[in-house]
Amino acid sequence: MSITRRDFIAGLGVALTATTHERLHAASTHVPTTPYPPSLTGLRGNHPGSFESIHRLAFGAWSAGTSQNIEDDKYDLIVVGGGISGLAAAYFWRQQAGQHAKILILDNHDDFGGHAKRNEFTVDGKKLIAYGGSQSIDTPSHYSKVAKQLLLDLGIDVEKFYQYYDQDFAQRHQLSSHWYLDATHYGSDYLVPNPHGASWLGIKPPEDIRSLIMQLPLSKRSQDKLLTLFTDPTDWLAGKSLDEKWDYLRSKSYEQYLRDDLAMPDDVIMLLRQRAHGLWAVGYDALSGLAAARSGEPGTTTLGLEQRLWGNEADEPYIFHFPDGNASIARLLVEQMNPQAISTESMEAAVNARVSYAALDTPQQQTRIRLNATALNVRHNSTNTAVEVTYEKQGQAKTVVGSKVVLACYNHVIPFLCPDLPAAQTEAMAWPEKAPLVYTNVALRNWRAFKSAGLYHFEAPRDFWAYGSLDFPVSIPGYSFSSGPDEPIVLHLVHVPTSPGLDARSQYREGRRKLLSTSFTDYERTIRQQLEGILKGHDFSFDRDVAGITVNRWPHGYAYEYIDLWDPPDWGPDKGPHITARQRFGRIAIANSDSSAYAYVNGAIDAAWRSVNELLSVDS
Repeated sequence: MSITRRDFIAGLGVALTATTHERLHAASTHVPTTPYPPSLTGLRGNHPGSFESIHRLAFGAWSAGTSQNIEDDKYDLIVVGGGISGLAAAYFWRQQAGQHAKILILDNHDDFGGHAKRNEFTVDGKKLIAYGGSQSIDTPSHYSKVAKQLLLDLGIDVEKFYQYYDQDFAQRHQLSSHWYLDATHYGSDYLVPNPHGASWLGIKPPEDIRSLIMQLPLSKRSQDKLLTLFTDPTDWLAGKSLDEKWDYLRSKSYEQYLRDDLAMPDDVIMLLRQRAHGLWAVGYDALSGLAAARSGEPGTTTLGLEQRLWGNEADEPYIFHFPDGNASIARLLVEQMNPQAISTESMEAAVNARVSYAALDTPQQQTRIRLNATALNVRHNSTNTAVEVTYEKQGQAKTVVGSKVVLACYNHVIPFLCPDLPAAQTEAMAWPEKAPLVYTNVALRNWRAFKSAGLYHFEAPRDFWAYGSLDFPVSIPGYSFSSGPDEPIVLHLVHVPTSPGLDARSQYREGRRKLLSTSFTDYERTIRQQLEGILKGHDFSFDRDVAGITVNRWPHGYAYEYIDLWDPPDWGPDKGPHITARQRFGRIAIANSDSSAYAYVNGAIDAAWRSVNELLSVDS
């Protein structure tokens, strides 16, 4: 069976979950004396301590000037941001300038990798590795020449994933995808087969959709309309040309299209709204009918748009996934620049290696990674011959000096770091809103209840956690995925804080506020409530079966990709405010996924390459 990217988008099977700090360490066979960032639980992602300083600066609580406390000798390059883009920029600079180039990477988190976050658990003696953010190498055949070459340079052979990813796992264990209709909204808890299926996981739609729909807690009229939506071959826009259909679907939300053109009642529409959360971090109230067509949503597949949407281009399966997602790419980048911190001989070894965090920032290293260091001011010196970067670490402000600087942090913070930016560039940086989302990893002692329920993946149309799935079934030499229901496994959950009725950018802003005001206790409570409802009658006990929870919250998550319902039709990766926003400013260049208007790892890599080449053209 073939899992395609289109299947994945249609299924939106992203989700992550994890455990409390106390439970995890009670379950661990070894508690390190020094906290090891990947194994920390509770609130992770943008964890406490990683954002408070920059928030104080942005909210006007202080003015960060240049500290007189100059640290270190002058660097050839300073990179602000240790995510994939920042690490790649350092790698490319070293590649171009030579291995003796002196580079400093500053990052506000306690771990490198940015959104490529690694989560670890030890449950009953078994190590579980999970991804807390950037999850896969999506469609690597479509990568730019530069991004493809970087993967090769790092020793990543994507063809190996055809062996490492168990594409028949769900089918072999007779697991399927379900809808969970919660008691709060539907009177009782219902777990029913998902009429969409989840083809990206090898799960086909149920054969008898009529029987399934007639069992749903809906009125007879709504049942009939839902059945029509899934099975009627009618071209709902018959009489319009292909261009007219395209423009028409782009002009209204998918929900409005369902109301206006298919006469779907609200309770049917609500069954579909959250299906877009995992991809766009908003629901179908804020996405166009054309966006829904790109994801193959019901009501759009009979309009004759397939050729224009997808062409004849062959799609790759969605299997290019390390156990820790793209955190392994970050590890391999660090290994290339600092083998004392992590030593690997292969892409497989990178997954299993333990990082020496103490070795990331030592005077002996030509490339240093300084964690828990929040940049607060970046400006040229008085002669424009260097750039001074002031940062805060452990409550102290210090300054480092570099010949050049790459800003690989969020666009929104850059005007606060660089108050001398041109007004037009500052304005352009304010346009995109990063999409907030929560990826949670739940370490389970076993998955017997899931086996009993025949459950691999669920969608919860109206509940807090919109999606959930047992982990991607990836085994590599030295690390084995759960082979049966008696073994530990990671469950992934995803939540997006939305405000239906607002435009997408406004929803992102409101969602960020909601996300930052939600406590770990609140997240844990919703996980308990939802899992107990989903697995009711299948001998699931939250206190017995959950070994740990890691909540990866990303108030600034996905990079903003232009949304056709709200943005001009010609805006995209090659045109839009992000082009103005990413312009080099003297000795300062910008590299991040925001600057590519593309929320995928190859966008971050391409941005790094661009920024380094911009700086290489500047006289030293």
